[in-house]
Amino acid sequence: MSGGLLGRLRIEGPTMPEAMARIARIITDAPEAAANAGIVDLAERAGTSTATVTRFSRLLGFTGYAKLRVAIATETGRAEQARWRTDISADIAPGDSMDRVLDVVATADTRAIQATAASVDTAAVERVAEAVAGASRVELFGMGSSGTAGREMAFRLERIRVPVWFRPDSHSALTNAALLGPGDVAFGLSHSGRTREVIETLSEAADHGALTVAVTSFGRSPLAEVADVVLTTSVHETTFRLAALSALHSQLLVLDLIYIAVAQRTYERTAEALQVTVRAVAAHRVAEPGRSKPRAAPARPDRPQP
Repeated sequence: MSGGLLGRLRIEGPTMPEAMARIARIITDAPEAAANAGIVDLAERAGTSTATVTRFSRLLGFTGYAKLRVAIATETGRAEQARWRTDISADIAPGDSMDRVLDVVATADTRAIQATAASVDTAAVERVAEAVAGASRVELFGMGSSGTAGREMAFRLERIRVPVWFRPDSHSALTNAALLGPGDVAFGLSHSGRTREVIETLSEAADHGALTVAVTSFGRSPLAEVADVVLTTSVHETTFRLAALSALHSQLLVLDLIYIAVAQRTYERTAEALQVTVRAVAAHRVAEPGRSKPRAAPARPDRPQP
């Protein structure tokens, strides 16, 4: 599955009202034709009204159908210029060579990351980073593969002095969510956006005034509905790796973007923390030949004056 606008329509289209679902299906089945279709033509093909097409466009965040057409044309143009050598829609067979498996897996992950990057809401990332940088407490909740992404994010943030915890147990997650308040941040990670424990925990955090952030592949999901900020990811399934298992790299991309944005906003504190923590574990590393001291954290880069 491709990402961006078309990927979003493939994911969210079936969950939309019937008339809008037909519009989404027409666009995803033939995006080039949709990009060249007028609003009346698209409405007739979908068996609906032009007003519904306008509402559909606004639901996706566009001011009207004209802007939606431009977005479709832009995305299909990019896709045409970036044809992949590997047929990633094909299954991995038991007898496939390891070179073939490597091509399929690497291409699928690369496309998922690029699709996520193309659709990420950078303004939302900045809002979350600002909140995390000044938060008195940050909590991350996720189960299964999404929990792996949550653990990694907690590890990175605690390394730069952010008061952060990852809760793998649902009871612990709920009780700690109940202790959050204004000025705190809670993350809920779920590919499907339908993991009951994560939804309940994020909802609890929201009830107590924390800023709630959902990281999910489904922007129209129960998890997204309880979140203040929704950051969507894209996935591409391959044989032996269902969507939930394929979402990890895209989730890490979004979380890494937030981590870097937090580090930018707390540069002095981050540089000092990284230097201290590198020094703390230096004795547990095998020394490099000719090097007696651990690498220091980089100094703040000088910016040219305008």
